[in-house]
Amino acid sequence: MNDLTRVTTGEVRLSYVHLFKPYAFQAGQEEKYSVTLLIPKTDTATKARIDAAIEAAKQRGITDKWNGACPPILPIPIYDGDGVRPSDGMEFGPECKGHWVMTASAKADYPPEVVDAGLNPIINQSEVYSGMYGRVNVSFFPYAFGGKKGIGCGLGPVQKTRDGEPLGGSAPTAAQAFGDSGQQPATPSFGAAQPATPGTTGYAAAYGAPAVSQPMTGINPITGLPY
Repeated sequence: MNDLTRVTTGEVRLSYVHLFKPYAFQAGQEEKYSVTLLIPKTDTATKARIDAAIEAAKQRGITDKWNGACPPILPIPIYDGDGVRPSDGMEFGPECKGHWVMTASAKADYPPEVVDAGLNPIINQSEVYSGMYGRVNVSFFPYAFGGKKGIGCGLGPVQKTRDGEPLGGSAPTAAQAFGDSGQQPATPSFGAAQPATPGTTGYAAAYGAPAVSQPMTGINPITGLPY
């Protein structure tokens, strides 16, 4: 493979993982496979390869997309996790500190391969979650649509290398929830149904994402930019 716009990272931490089913943050939005990469700043080799691939995509854009000229301000898909989000000026989350932050996505027709350290396909989807570590193959491409020009990041195969602390916590198992006492829960004396506890969504339980801090919008909760 001699595509200068394609990179396989070193070990990174994964966040906002949607690798087995395409997802849209907003009704009517195009569903895509996606994952956010937290790239340690100590991994200077991966960052250098990404910079070179973005430059190659930029040159391709000048030739194929931008009528022979590079835009004076060119958005690129990698951000400094120690800085602020370019969309709203808010700080990145604490998990982003000391990292470069980048989100890669793929159209619903192109599901990424997801494999373990031995390159075996991962069948049990619960083994893949926000907070685990892995290596990701990404590609960079120039775009020009809707009056906007920039460099995008495409998602390729993903390899899980090891487990990590789930980001945002995770749901307990049935044994953890019910197996310690064997006692039946007390019935309220007034017999009325109790209201559900707010704040835990199916998204948070399935993917280990923060339960209440991010609304279901078309904005990437890590970068603060539209998907």
